[in-house]
Amino acid sequence: MAIPFTVYLLFLFNLLAFWTLFSSATLFTVQNHCRFTIWPASLSGNGASLGNGGFELSSGSSAQFQAPPGWSGRFWGRTGCKFDNSGSGKCITGDCGGILNCTFGGVPPVTLVEFTIAGGSTDNKDFYDVSLVDGYNVALGVKAVGGSGDCQNAGCVTDLNANCPVELRVLDSGSVVACKSACTAFNTPEFCCTGDHATPQTCSPTQYSKMFKSACPTAYSYAYDDASSTRTCSGSDYVITFCPTGL
Repeated sequence: MAIPFTVYLLFLFNLLAFWTLFSSATLFTVQNHCRFTIWPASLSGNGASLGNGGFELSSGSSAQFQAPPGWSGRFWGRTGCKFDNSGSGKCITGDCGGILNCTFGGVPPVTLVEFTIAGGSTDNKDFYDVSLVDGYNVALGVKAVGGSGDCQNAGCVTDLNANCPVELRVLDSGSVVACKSACTAFNTPEFCCTGDHATPQTCSPTQYSKMFKSACPTAYSYAYDDASSTRTCSGSDYVITFCPTGL
């Protein structure tokens, strides 16, 4: 029996729409170069959660996810996690309410990589950065693959836990497992860029953010560190690496 022409057109339209979405999707590759297991987490600001919000990634392994045009969100690594078969448990750093599949952000201090993906137009840009504004728990880097434009790498390769000031340290069994931001540690306007310090003119780098910046020059060190930290690229895929060896 012949297929009605309208049905045929509808099939072609749906096929074209699927192909367009697939071809314009951004591919994220998340890889673990640490000597220990990482439990990456993701949180979307405007749509689908990638990787169901969180997953286990053993040392030396990787995972891939596709994000649609216009997606925005963040990834971070959790360490020292234990989950049962239902996905309930706890992480020493980066915990998001005691569940494997995060539905909200991780508890600071945590190293973040943040993305705003272009909406699909060829002259639009992706924006991305690695942030230490919420502190540091594990080394993290991101590089653009196959895009055009600026497309610089970003990240923090240095182990900040090894040189974390005493007043910023998070300890577990006597070992430093994370390094707080000054905002998290002291919660004052001058460190958090709030209140009378809520503008770039009134919130300057502090001794702590300068220390972070010196160790990790391509990462956000405080709220208004945009100029030297935000990266842009067009039409790129991205590789996110925990414990990268270089940027």
